[in-house]
Amino acid sequence: MTATRVCSLSELSPASAKKVVVDGVPVAVVMDSAGAVHALGDTCTHGEISLSEGFVEDDAIECWAHGSKFALDTGKPRNFPAYEPVPVYAATVDGDDVLVDVSQNIAGSASIS
Repeated sequence: MTATRVCSLSELSPASAKKVVVDGVPVAVVMDSAGAVHALGDTCTHGEISLSEGFVEDDAIECWAHGSKFALDTGKPRNFPAYEPVPVYAATVDGDDVLVDVSQNIAGSASIS
């Protein structure tokens, strides 16, 4: 599978997230506080809550409903109640295009420790 254009870079702003669906997979496209773009599974592993509706701070996204924070680079939860990671996908920027490849979880699978 190849990367799919999901949005324009200009549609994102620092410390924000946007929900997109790529090949049936809900993805949170996130611009962190430093301006880097990330893509991770949009559904909190604690409940059926869209992470893109949550809060982005520094290098994490927080579920608005239960407060679990997930690292943008690994998908690993940083606190309970979530203890399972969300998948992380390859995100690239080509000019003003943001591309995401959902064919594999690039972070592996590590639970909260």
